[in-house]
Amino acid sequence: MMNYDPMKYAYPSHRNVVYARRAMACTSVPLGAEIGLDVMRRGGNAVDAAVAMAAAMPLLEPTSNGIGSDCFALVWIEKDKRLYGLNASGVAPMMLSLDIFREKELTAVPRDGWLPTMAPGAPAGWAELNRRFGTKPLAELFAPAISYAREGCPVPVEVGSHWAVGARRVRRAAEADAAPYQGWLKAFTKPDGTSYQAGDLFRWDDFADTLEELAATDCESLYRGVLMERLIAFSRETGGYFCEDDLRNYRPEWVEPITADYKGYTVCEIPPNGHGITALMALNILKGLPLPENRESADAYHKQLEAIKLAFEDARAYVADPRYMKTKVADMLSDGYAAKRRALIGERALLPTAGDPSSGGTVYLCTADPFGNMVSFIQSNYMGFGSGIVIPGTGISLQNRGANFSLDPKSDNCVAGGKKSYHTIIPGFLMKDGEAVGPFGVMGGFMQPQGHVQVIVNTVDYHMNPQECLDAPRMQWTGGRHIQLEREVGAHIASELARRGHEIEVLNTNSAMGRGQIIWRTENGLLVGGTEPRCDGMAAAW
Repeated sequence: MMNYDPMKYAYPSHRNVVYARRAMACTSVPLGAEIGLDVMRRGGNAVDAAVAMAAAMPLLEPTSNGIGSDCFALVWIEKDKRLYGLNASGVAPMMLSLDIFREKELTAVPRDGWLPTMAPGAPAGWAELNRRFGTKPLAELFAPAISYAREGCPVPVEVGSHWAVGARRVRRAAEADAAPYQGWLKAFTKPDGTSYQAGDLFRWDDFADTLEELAATDCESLYRGVLMERLIAFSRETGGYFCEDDLRNYRPEWVEPITADYKGYTVCEIPPNGHGITALMALNILKGLPLPENRESADAYHKQLEAIKLAFEDARAYVADPRYMKTKVADMLSDGYAAKRRALIGERALLPTAGDPSSGGTVYLCTADPFGNMVSFIQSNYMGFGSGIVIPGTGISLQNRGANFSLDPKSDNCVAGGKKSYHTIIPGFLMKDGEAVGPFGVMGGFMQPQGHVQVIVNTVDYHMNPQECLDAPRMQWTGGRHIQLEREVGAHIASELARRGHEIEVLNTNSAMGRGQIIWRTENGLLVGGTEPRCDGMAAAW
């Protein structure tokens, strides 16, 4: 028998771009991509594949998502020549209010426990996608995940690394009050009390049982059945805020994608409450700026960073549940407003503030099938293991998306019962002349729209293939004039950016820089894909 240290590498490695004739599935864990590709080999379409992958990812990468996640999707249906958008993000419990946080003397929504939890949207999203566009029953689509849960699946390298980090946070929260975290402690620690590591075999019978219940009830059990009752009971027992109507009244929403034209291409995102609009606003600013021929130049980095920070300040000020937004999306995406913001960009780093546009830790996956359909899909528990709450005996881990609410009563995004929060997970899609080019996404909290901008600039301005787009060194604006650069960024670039007034932090780990997947359709009809070198992912091709 041979034993290996999965974290030790003798030599650097690289990935080549992947081509396919019939179908492709990409995600951050190889087994997930294989599940999607197998569904399409068996006659399923891209939506079937995406749903099967989405149901498996809470098992394969529980450090990023769960049955209690939210999800969003952009779905290209070839026969309709149309892109559809699905918003399956949850809402805050009706019992939750700003007064609760004031009574607890909190200045921000905490990351752990019941306060940041919201009604799970993902299973309802899976069922809705399946009802409208799927061709296979949920029992068949969930079968691979159920099998892996009962027989065990190996923990990938990056997942093992994130497991250790997430476990430390949840254990700290459990020290103050263990009751809400008892389900998490049982599900995600080994019998000896230690965390799972890369190469360990992870089994989760509770998860398998719940997927079987969801498949048998078209996911209704979580919203109007036995699973809902168990969630509500545990909430009441351990200090939560949910009642039956919070789940009974929940429905995912079909939405019209929002778009921006960028140098001959159409970039598509989900509208608010997601912040995909941030990427579109930044691209609207960038399309009027000349970028240097050399991508690895300080000027290329500087202009992208300045556009991103201006767009982000606007998004943080104005994006919320669309029922509460006072600012119009059309105004935020207008060419006139982009020109005003663009005029602020010079040679020096800005200290950004929001303008006035008025005119009067997540999994991403993508699929493409032999029929021309494509799916861009994302789901998330938000911060690693999310809230740290797992409903005992069910394998349902709940997200902590409510941590994105504001406690400022003047904010459109101020916490309130029945309200959606500002949301960071965003699927992307690229089109040209009314035809699909393909799905793309870069997961990772507030890095996501920044990653989208960098993927599009790399694709359109610098003509990179999907793998090159994802391999390229990344940058991230984190506030004020502070930026993070991956260590692969040239020292001469970092020096010049510092001279321009940017406050530079060079990272020795790239885990904060997002994890992406891309599938493009080429002019000769082939599919070409790339997968993130910063995670365990794979582009599976047929």
